[in-house]
Amino acid sequence: MGESVAEATITNWLKEVGDKIEADEAVLEIATDKVDSEVPSEVSGILVEQLFGKDDLVQVGQTIAIIETEGGELVSIVKEAVAPEVIAEVTKTVDAAKESVAAPVDFSDSEKFLSPLVKNIAKEEGVSVAELASISGTGKEGRVTKNDILDYVKNRASQPVVAAPVAAVQKPVAVPVAQKAAPVSVSGGDEIIEMDRMRKLIAGYMVASVQTSAHVQSFIEVDVTNIVKWREKNKNTFEKREGEKLTYTPIFMEAVAKALKDYPGMNISVDGDYIIKKKNINLGMAASLPNGNLIVPVIKNADQLNLVGMAKAVNDLGGRAKAGKLKPDDTQGGTYTVTNVGTFGSVFGTPILNQPQVGILALGAIRKMPAVIETPEGDFIGIRQKMFLSHSYDHRVVDGALGGSFVKRVAEYLEAFDVNRDV
Repeated sequence: MGESVAEATITNWLKEVGDKIEADEAVLEIATDKVDSEVPSEVSGILVEQLFGKDDLVQVGQTIAIIETEGGELVSIVKEAVAPEVIAEVTKTVDAAKESVAAPVDFSDSEKFLSPLVKNIAKEEGVSVAELASISGTGKEGRVTKNDILDYVKNRASQPVVAAPVAAVQKPVAVPVAQKAAPVSVSGGDEIIEMDRMRKLIAGYMVASVQTSAHVQSFIEVDVTNIVKWREKNKNTFEKREGEKLTYTPIFMEAVAKALKDYPGMNISVDGDYIIKKKNINLGMAASLPNGNLIVPVIKNADQLNLVGMAKAVNDLGGRAKAGKLKPDDTQGGTYTVTNVGTFGSVFGTPILNQPQVGILALGAIRKMPAVIETPEGDFIGIRQKMFLSHSYDHRVVDGALGGSFVKRVAEYLEAFDVNRDV
């Protein structure tokens, strides 16, 4: 799940009890607060039990399913670890139990966690739920192990008989939670669609961010003519050599990472009344998901990457986002975010902060514009490639001087781009 992920929600079981599973085959789908992903099996075998259902919230480290990896019968499993005289006793007890027990024992009312192997031994030996409850388990958190129940069977004759309960304990009935009724189309011609899970999460994050931070924006126009010329000159060579497309995004990301080193006051987060200065510069980049929603994967330690490394990181995260292959940890740990609104033709935008970060930069569309060109011979009008940078920041902790100086520094790095730079 990744070091920074603590819990996930089960969204769908891809395998049912009794299904055969191959190693590395997806068993279920999960969702964190950022990413949906599949959970593969580490072994081959048969799925014998699902310990959680759809929509259940599971903590990292909890057992969610049990897969039986051995194809042999119970007796063959027992023979590997138990002395012959015990096997004979167990076999005799099993035969007697098969004759005396008309119906299988239902262990669903047991308050203890019981593995499939323990259940199988209990069923074949006629051990009741009440008897199982009396066994002191030596496993983790007091669980009854195979050896525990075999020892119980071996010494069963000397154990006091535990009477079965007269009536099964009634399970608590789940009370349905009151839900808001779905809206109804008055005219009958409107289509009503419920938000998917990701859109609900995004909606919640955006509203919470606006309610949390005092958003303010600074805008600056940047001449990126040198960058456009350099990229056109080198993009084919770069792709042939590296096997990667050279877009504008890694160039912009490189400038942002440099500016954050110059202005570490933008590379912070807020926790109540405390400001946390981040040691690493981890740049989030807004990317599209297959369903059209947006997600923000993170380039870790972006200031340590050269342009080739930045391009590879941008292409990798963007490609996996489009394919729905991001891992939960890919979206964690961001300290500053960049979003490219120019992809959709927008000249500039006013993006909402990605909490608990205090800044987000929107990259506008690059356009050919008439501009005044200053030369030693005088001023001239020429065609230049220009774009707007829109910087949203949290006015609780970032004042206009810092917010404006930061975006100006990004612009300075872009305008000073070396057209003779090696690719």
